[in-house]
Amino acid sequence: MTIAASALRGSLVAVVTPMHRGLAPDTELDWDALTRLVEFHVEAGTDGIVAVGTTGESATLNEQEHIGVVQRVVQLVRGRVPVIAGTGANSTTEALRLTRGAKEAGADACLLVTPYYNKPTQEGLLRHFQLIAESVAIPQILYNVPGRTACDMLPETVARLAWVPNIIGVKEATGDLERVGRIRGDCGDGFLLLSGDDATAREFMLRGGDGVISVTANVAPRAMHDLCVRALAGDAAGAAAIDEKIGTLHRALFLESNPIPCKWALNRMGLIEAGLRLPLTWLSDRHQPELEASLRAAGILNLV
Repeated sequence: MTIAASALRGSLVAVVTPMHRGLAPDTELDWDALTRLVEFHVEAGTDGIVAVGTTGESATLNEQEHIGVVQRVVQLVRGRVPVIAGTGANSTTEALRLTRGAKEAGADACLLVTPYYNKPTQEGLLRHFQLIAESVAIPQILYNVPGRTACDMLPETVARLAWVPNIIGVKEATGDLERVGRIRGDCGDGFLLLSGDDATAREFMLRGGDGVISVTANVAPRAMHDLCVRALAGDAAGAAAIDEKIGTLHRALFLESNPIPCKWALNRMGLIEAGLRLPLTWLSDRHQPELEASLRAAGILNLV
């Protein structure tokens, strides 16, 4: 059964891909830690799990590993929350293969980042996403993050794609809150509108967004879930109170390139080993005190 866009609201974690200790081009994936992370999120109220998105180091996993992680997350979740597979690529052919693989693995939907580095035109973006949507019958969410891709998918392009079958929404990670009303007005109430920027997610939802695909939820899943509940109910004061407690995390988790700080925090919490794939490196010593202070301020670390 095809999942409805309305089921993909709230706090959707862009979960890291845990790896065994070490830094290498092929650091070994840690399946036991992945099991811990999935249970951590389900028990904390996370509304959905995005597997092998860009936070999941998708650019460094080969296709077999990529689909293997998606399949394992689907198996671990057991239908308790939706699973969205990151299947974007800067090659249309690769994005097609990953999207087909995610469907076969049992994902509920796919998240496709705009092609990075090659900087397609708006017409190129339209043709890229339309071809994938028409080729693979699975709900698909567009992902616009120009700060990482050097490619900005404009609201008018999103509006043209909103009417393509299988395209059900967009993750907008520009931090430009003016786009919320514009995309909502052009695409209609049934089009899923998700924030990709934790720092502005509260206001994004208060302006009519449906939720957030969150990095912060990796370390503060309950707080992000509760924030979304408040914001989606229009409780601005209640959402602000939660956001104030975890607000420093939104910045601290980007002290270096994502997911470097996030993996350091999860390791500090005892949930994963200190593993990353090159060219990413472990969080530098100078940033560790600030991130730890943010974890303490949010009540995440109970230190002696």
